[in-house]
Amino acid sequence: MLVTLKEILKTAEEKKIATGAFNCPNLESLEAIISAAEELKLPVILQFAECHEPWIPLSLIGPVMVEAAKKAAVPVCVHLDHGETLSYLEEALSIGFTGIMYDGSTLPYEENAENTKKAVSMAKKTGASVEAELGSMGRRESGTGERTGEEDETKIYTDPVLAARFVAETGIDALACSFGTTHGIYLTKPRLDFDVVRRVRQETNGIPVVMHGGSGVSPEGFRESIEAGVRKINYFTYMDKAGGLAAEAYLKELKPGEPVFFSSISMTARDAMREDVKKAMKIFAGNI
Repeated sequence: MLVTLKEILKTAEEKKIATGAFNCPNLESLEAIISAAEELKLPVILQFAECHEPWIPLSLIGPVMVEAAKKAAVPVCVHLDHGETLSYLEEALSIGFTGIMYDGSTLPYEENAENTKKAVSMAKKTGASVEAELGSMGRRESGTGERTGEEDETKIYTDPVLAARFVAETGIDALACSFGTTHGIYLTKPRLDFDVVRRVRQETNGIPVVMHGGSGVSPEGFRESIEAGVRKINYFTYMDKAGGLAAEAYLKELKPGEPVFFSSISMTARDAMREDVKKAMKIFAGNI
């Protein structure tokens, strides 16, 4: 069942949980996410980020995501993650996406706010919801899964007072906050500042907070983040890694001279990603 981001976050708020948002830049990950959500009977957010365009075009995978969401037995939002240009947001909306994220986090405040207001205006025409970001997780903002450390002088933690102004000026439905997470593989334990989340929630009268860079955070870290007010958790790198490790193990188990079939590799990766998604979703929903 295709629903908006706002609808899914409303349910998460009522239950005091977080909904998992998983990127699907290929059919295997799309199948893994939908099947995991249906098995657990939980709402889910399918995402596609602009930085995934070299892997598969939005114009190709987007309609498939929307159709899969419509046929799913659980509520599914189809969401654009890290949309960097208004034209790309417009493309996602024209395909039928029910949520878009405008990422102007590296821009000056005024430019970020102005572009976000335009994104909100665009989304209203189709009934879609809007997520935006204030603050920056640093130089790995693209979310490509590259290895990264925690000592990043380019990180800018979200200012709760400025967040209140941003939310009021733009009319967004969810706010991605920088409070210590990082995109990609964690080389050291992330130092999360949950007070940032709590203060953002207080200053904005309860705006749903989004955690980017969710892969690699401990179950305890997730639980405290959710208690502080995180309602959407973006998770991709470790899901993608689970698929890669499963494919690697499959290839190692082949006997010398045994034929290698890509379809077998992709199905092995799909099944591993489904199990990783299920594990994450259970944690986000309170270990059900």
